[in-house]
Amino acid sequence: MSAPLQRTPLFDEHLAANARMVDFGGWEMPLSYGSQIEEHHAVRRAAGMFDVSHMLNVDVAGAGAKAFLQRLIANDVARLTVPGKALYSCMLNPQGGVIDDLIVYFFSEDRWRVVVNAGTADKDVAWMRRVAASGNFDVAIAARRDLAMVAVQGPEARAKVWAARPAWQAQSEPLGVFSAALLGETLVARTGYTGEDGFEIVLPAAEVATLWRDLIAQGVQPCGLGARDTLRLEAGMNLYGQDMDELIHPDQAGLTWTVSLKDASRRFIGRDAIEQFATPAAFLGLKLQERGVMRAHMAVRTARGAGEVTSGTMSPTLGVSVGFARLPAGVQPGDAAEVEIRGKWVPAQVCKLPFVRNGKPVEHS
Repeated sequence: MSAPLQRTPLFDEHLAANARMVDFGGWEMPLSYGSQIEEHHAVRRAAGMFDVSHMLNVDVAGAGAKAFLQRLIANDVARLTVPGKALYSCMLNPQGGVIDDLIVYFFSEDRWRVVVNAGTADKDVAWMRRVAASGNFDVAIAARRDLAMVAVQGPEARAKVWAARPAWQAQSEPLGVFSAALLGETLVARTGYTGEDGFEIVLPAAEVATLWRDLIAQGVQPCGLGARDTLRLEAGMNLYGQDMDELIHPDQAGLTWTVSLKDASRRFIGRDAIEQFATPAAFLGLKLQERGVMRAHMAVRTARGAGEVTSGTMSPTLGVSVGFARLPAGVQPGDAAEVEIRGKWVPAQVCKLPFVRNGKPVEHS
């Protein structure tokens, strides 16, 4: 018998809004509140919000916190010196595969926060505790299930958040991208997963329903997982479990930029494997040239050999199907490719990511 689905503190709000609920990584989450396309366009043109409370905030504290994170993740947290500054990274296994992708926030040398994906959260925390114990790091790892999280995204997102919570504006308005302000128990971070500006807001679970309703009153459109997927794909952002997993090295998923090899003395987990075993692959975008919709695992063929679609969808902004693909080394943007859709080979153009930046299509020659 399968375990019952978990629910976020906003579950009743979703039901009241007649959301279509689905199982997402063991959580009962809204797929859409009516029109997925309208929700997508609301984020590109004005402001939309997502319940991302299924994701887990993990506090990492103690005298050994920094050294622990230097061992745990592939990016270099020593780059974070300003309180509230964040970076994106991957947590690797000893074979160099991606256990999860995550965001790390710096508050002080002995106080950090890591935000991990919902479907991998329990596995991630267990791995973090195992690494801490094996390295005898002086660190406390606290999974914060008492917190909820809302992402408000779009060109009008920040202004609407300030209209709903004027007291937050003074400290959050000066924030640069990938920075956060800690306002008591509330974290307001200028991050997101849509390619648009906005905030990800972490706050006590007891306070989130009121914030949700207040944002609706300011005209923010509730959005579900459907729009979140089309938005992130247009923005060239990977999805864990689809574009990368424990069998995929970062350089096979376009994530080489999240790996820091500069400090030779920093022996993060997985470093030996990715230095020893080159895994050449091109991770690029595909834009379909004819009718059809790309989906994950569809076969791709190029002049240099075979590849595979890792994520694919119909782009509401572009009006054509777009996708990510793992392709043979040497395939370049501008090359021709074909995707097998229902037994037919459909022409596609290989292109750089992203497909959309700041709400506007990126021109691909």
